[in-house]
This record gives sequence, C-alpha cells and structure tokens, in this order.
Amino acid sequence: MLQNLFIPARSLASVANHSTSVRQAASQAYHSTSVSQAYHSTSVRTVGQAAGCIIQLLTSRTLQTTGHSTLVRHLATTQSGSRSFLTSPPAPGHNTSAMSVEAAKALAGAAAVNNHVNAATKVVGVGSGSTIVYAVQRLAERVKEEGLEVRCVPTSFQARQLILQHGLVLGDLEIEGKIDVTIDGCDEADRDLTLIKGGGGCQTQEKIVAEYSDTFIVIADYRKDSVKLGQAWKYIPIEVVPMAYRPVMGRLGDQLGGRAELRMAKAKAGPVVTDNGNLIVDWYWDQGREMNWREVNTIIQCMAGVVETGLFVGMADKAYFGMEDGSVMDRCRGGQ
Repeated sequence: MLQNLFIPARSLASVANHSTSVRQAASQAYHSTSVSQAYHSTSVRTVGQAAGCIIQLLTSRTLQTTGHSTLVRHLATTQSGSRSFLTSPPAPGHNTSAMSVEAAKALAGAAAVNNHVNAATKVVGVGSGSTIVYAVQRLAERVKEEGLEVRCVPTSFQARQLILQHGLVLGDLEIEGKIDVTIDGCDEADRDLTLIKGGGGCQTQEKIVAEYSDTFIVIADYRKDSVKLGQAWKYIPIEVVPMAYRPVMGRLGDQLGGRAELRMAKAKAGPVVTDNGNLIVDWYWDQGREMNWREVNTIIQCMAGVVETGLFVGMADKAYFGMEDGSVMDRCRGGQ
C-alpha cells in the first residue's frame, strides 16, 4: 500500500523535527535504494503511521510557504471507492477533522499532476488561484526529477509568475496552438462538474486556455464540492467592457432576476480591473429558482458588452477533491 508513497526526509524533518523517531524513520527511508525495499523496514512503517500526525502540521509548517517542497510526492494507489488514501483508510472512530484546507489543496494538486502529466505531455495549461500553487510545485518537482519537457501556458499574471518562479518553460497559445492538459481550480463544482470560476477575476483567460486543451482537469479542496451550484458559492462572475457594466447589470436583472453588483477592489479605490483591462460584475442569482446553466450561460454571453462568464458548462473532464480525511476523491463529467 505504501509502495507509491514517498516522503522526503528533509520535508519530514522540517515539519516534525520535534520527533526523534520520525526523523530517524525518514532518514532511513530517504537513503533506501527504493521505496518498495524500504517498506519492509520497521522505520518506514513508522513513517506511514506518523503521516496522519504530520499532515495536521502542514498548514503552519510547510504548505503555506510555496518555497518548500510539497510533503506528499506521490499518492498511494490503493483505492477505496473513488478515493485514494495517503495511508490506510482511517480506523473507525479516528478523528480526521484536523486535515487542513491547505493540505487538502496540496493532495488534489499532486493527484492531478501525477495522473495527467507524463513523458508524452508537451504543453500544460496552468490555472489561477490558491490551489494551483501546489500543482505547479509538483509539476516543477517532476520536471526536475524525471526530465519532463513541458511548456506551460498561463491563465493570468499570477500563473505566469508561478511558472517563472518555479523555473518552468513559459509557453503561449499563439505559439503552441493547443494544449495537452490544463489544470485549474474552481470556486464551486456541482455533481455534473459544471463550474463557477472567476473569484479571482481570471475567468476569461482561464476559459480560453481550457477550451483549447485536449483535457481539462479541475483541482479543489472539499469545500468546493457541491451537489448543485449555490451551496458553496452565491454568484457568477462576469467580465464586462467598462462602458457596458451598467446596462449589463440592468439586463441581468430584467432577463434572469437576482441582483448584480460591480466588484469593488479592496486594496485600491474603485472597481476591480482584470488582466484584460475590463470590469467584473458579480451576478447573485435567485437561489430559489431552478437554473439551466447552459441556457443561462448563453443568455449572458449574448449581452452586448459581456466579455465572458464564470460559468464553465460541460468543459471539465475530471475533478480531484482533497478531502478532510486525507483522501482524494475524483469525479468525471456527468457525475461518474
């Protein structure tokens, strides 16, 4: 079960340096010629038993700083339903609620990169947001360790900086033409993998990159997984040309109900301005009304002045959700 779980000794020591037994176990595991051989030693079994404790420390010690190597290098391949566990499934009655949100994000990011990037992958779309940080970390590790030759197409200024900071090769749609796989986060995903994106204001570039990708993979923590949209996120971000924001807001109310608000900046006076120089209108739909999101998306896109919506309907191929119990739950489009 642990043959695909590799925990670097340096990361273990930095996270759990208070524990002599863990440091010794990690050191023996690190210097073993292979993880499969090391598994037979008591020391590595000790590491496996300690993993749950170590994960609880990730938020404050490791995963909040992007300069450290991600603790989890590979997820265990042992499956329990649609979930992959870092170690064995938790025993009945065991308290797993301490799994942090940041640790859950890291699990999802690592799973996506491990399962959808290989030697044949040449162009990777890099999404935006807080979860993509961990996917880029894992991608950079694999490029260094395995000699992968990939070019990365960013979906925002933030994504571009992440690519450069991790020493990855920067690509561009004008040069590449199409993308093998794009990995991106979301604000919410329903059971059919209809997504709400745009909380960070990057939905237009994100949608362009996703649309021209052979495979679109979503990564998120457990808070973003919903049965229907609206359980975790209450509005649809819409990018609009500045001169049209007022009439677009009025038409949203007239045709679709709810209310629309111009998104205001928190660290500057005035509205949020996107990477494209446009504004963001957040549409809070009527939660009591059943929505056909494909139709809603089309109606909004047809309004003059709208650049793009944060509704991603029928686009995501698969999603990975890092769960509170240390597992990763995956779901394909259509709820499979």
